[in-house]
Amino acid sequence: MAVGIFDSGLGGLTVLDAVEKRLPEVPFVYFGDNAHAPYGVRTADDIFNLTCAATERLWDAGCDLVILACNTASAAALRRMQESWIPPGKRVLGVFVPLIEALTERQWGDNSPPREVTVKHVALFATPATVRSRAFQRELAFRAVGVDVEAQACGGVVDAIEDGDMILAEALVRSHVDALRRKMPEPDAAVLGCTHYPLMQSVFEDALGPQVKVFSQANLVAESLADYLARRPEMIGQGTERLFLTTGDPRKVSDRATQFLRRQMTFTSA
Repeated sequence: MAVGIFDSGLGGLTVLDAVEKRLPEVPFVYFGDNAHAPYGVRTADDIFNLTCAATERLWDAGCDLVILACNTASAAALRRMQESWIPPGKRVLGVFVPLIEALTERQWGDNSPPREVTVKHVALFATPATVRSRAFQRELAFRAVGVDVEAQACGGVVDAIEDGDMILAEALVRSHVDALRRKMPEPDAAVLGCTHYPLMQSVFEDALGPQVKVFSQANLVAESLADYLARRPEMIGQGTERLFLTTGDPRKVSDRATQFLRRQMTFTSA
């Protein structure tokens, strides 16, 4: 009854932590492609191929449903996977839709036409590949009209977090917020479009100011997944073992993941 969680590195652990708390009865298999992180500077074809390889490994572990807890993979690979690659009986979901549903005040599965929403000016902070894909703007356009989105590619932030250099990460976040402010001085809301960024949420909030509502993903994805599995229980796979897999050095990744979530994490080679 396992469900797979995929990320290019450690960022997806923020989603894993939330879904484990929301669905404690479900064994989750986490796959971190640490050997190839970060994805944000890779080409779309590269991201697609790496994401497909990771997804197949999670299917091998008994996960019929895989969550791409990586915004870059969700943005650059998911649509192509869904249109031409995923076989019958398997499902791959991304992390953008729950976030956009919350932003546009919609319930899951609301397929009514786009409409006016409260938020008019949205700042999107994401990796360069996510920004290039314009996937956030595309999904938003299916649900809302009249929303101005200003995207800021946050180069270096993921690398700093993965390296454990939170001082550098904070400096980079403040620099990227300043750059966004020059383009959009008064956003109504900000979207943290990378699963690494919740670790810096307080910094984003401080730099943006109290008048800007900051949307992060982990809890929104957890609630959306719980709702999905309640409606589609057949998508819980046959796997029964809780696993943490990595393409990187298991010892190093385990140490960083333990620091990341502040609880013991033991990874094995994928």
